[in-house]
Amino acid sequence: MTKQAKTAISPTRQEDYPEWYQQVVKASDMAERSPVRGCMVIKPWGYAIWEGIVRELDDMFKTTGVKNAYFPLFIPLSFLEKEAEHVEGFAKECAVVTHHRLEKGPEGGLVPAGPLQEPLVIRPTSETIIGDAFARWVTSYRDLPVLINQWANVVRWEMRTRIFLRTSEFLWQEGHTAHASQAEAVERTRMMLDVYARLAEEILAIPVIQGRKTPAERFPGAVDTLCIEAMMQDRKALQAGTSHFLGQNFSKASGIKFQNPEEKEEYAWTTSWGVSTRLIGGLIMTHADDDGLVLPPRAAAAHVALMPIYRSEQEKALVMEYTQSLACRLRDVFYHNRRLIVEVDDREIGGARGWDWIRKGIPIRVEIGPRDMAAESVFMARRDKPHKDRVSISRKEFVARIAEILDDMQQNLFERALAFQKENTAKIDGRDAFYAYFTPKNSEQPEIHGGFALAHWCASNACESRIKEDLSVTIRSIPFEAEFENGFCVYCGKPSGRRVIFAKSY
Repeated sequence: MTKQAKTAISPTRQEDYPEWYQQVVKASDMAERSPVRGCMVIKPWGYAIWEGIVRELDDMFKTTGVKNAYFPLFIPLSFLEKEAEHVEGFAKECAVVTHHRLEKGPEGGLVPAGPLQEPLVIRPTSETIIGDAFARWVTSYRDLPVLINQWANVVRWEMRTRIFLRTSEFLWQEGHTAHASQAEAVERTRMMLDVYARLAEEILAIPVIQGRKTPAERFPGAVDTLCIEAMMQDRKALQAGTSHFLGQNFSKASGIKFQNPEEKEEYAWTTSWGVSTRLIGGLIMTHADDDGLVLPPRAAAAHVALMPIYRSEQEKALVMEYTQSLACRLRDVFYHNRRLIVEVDDREIGGARGWDWIRKGIPIRVEIGPRDMAAESVFMARRDKPHKDRVSISRKEFVARIAEILDDMQQNLFERALAFQKENTAKIDGRDAFYAYFTPKNSEQPEIHGGFALAHWCASNACESRIKEDLSVTIRSIPFEAEFENGFCVYCGKPSGRRVIFAKSY
């Protein structure tokens, strides 16, 4: 820590939110920038969080009948050209392979050689190449539905990047399904959005609002895009997951046809849905504080850090034996069908160990010294409470109540984030009030203002575009649970039948 700051992270959220975020990532040892511009190296602590997300989602997917598969990283350019709106939506983000080997150049360096007959696009998303496979797999209504997911990486050539939130290459899952009826595909689209909402709220402790995107914000080529939106601590929105009803657009482009029971040929109805490592960025910005990362227990890379304290080699042997015995007991405890992950930290760096685990956001820190051994107790601190808030608890009670303590932390973090979301969501009527809500004030923190504005919109693309142009504010979603009430568009004043969510976003 610096002398100027009384926190482990400098600058604080209030001083410089974007830089605070970068420093939390660095201090928690989650990831770092790579030599390749716009890409990241995910380090073990960060990757363990992603592995937990993968494990939870994979189980949820399979419960709904989805099976995993894998498709090529390279997509022929002609495949993207089959669906006009789709290629237009991704054209500016595509990375393209044009050669298949390197040769020594005239000055000794390596130069591309062997031009490809057809350029290959490194997948920005896989609708087209998976559609090509579905066209081969599906001939009859008996072959449907096809429910496929793949865990993969994708490339979208971003100009402005930020670790986890927006990188040129990132990890994700993408689900793709084909159905015999429109109703079945629409049902699957909503089902998968519900899965994402469960992950966000129950595992990541991030409250989300479910809704649908406006036509201007839909996935390229989709008939309908559903989304979950979360509020970060700077009051901006983060799109935390999307599920798309693709209608028959991609089926017609890829030739996914089947014979129905009446032996008539029809095009299948398809969906796609996905979340990415962006969720880790959302986790940071929802829960982290000015001392570093704060991990909800169900999303944590590890649950408990045990820190033995001793002054001599004789004490060390006794304390380490006590600590390892406790670690074994804790590792036998199941927390939501997962064994507790326990870190034993015997580094000889004194009080710095505690701050290291605070910055990394581990849910529970435990100090164990000779006095604790004598009393058959431990000295415990929770990451959801101030770092000086530590209590002595008997070893037996600690082991017996550890799952209960972790659940209490999980619920506390969710309720804290939900309260923040509600405090910073406002119903706004009138253009002047709306513009004032999103306009920086003369304050020490001009970049943090506004929040979620529930305001009326006339469904005009022109009004949506002008607001975006004027304020860099977009319609994040048309909430499913929004009240149908008559009002007037916040921009043009024309009649409107419901409110939508406006916000600045990542």
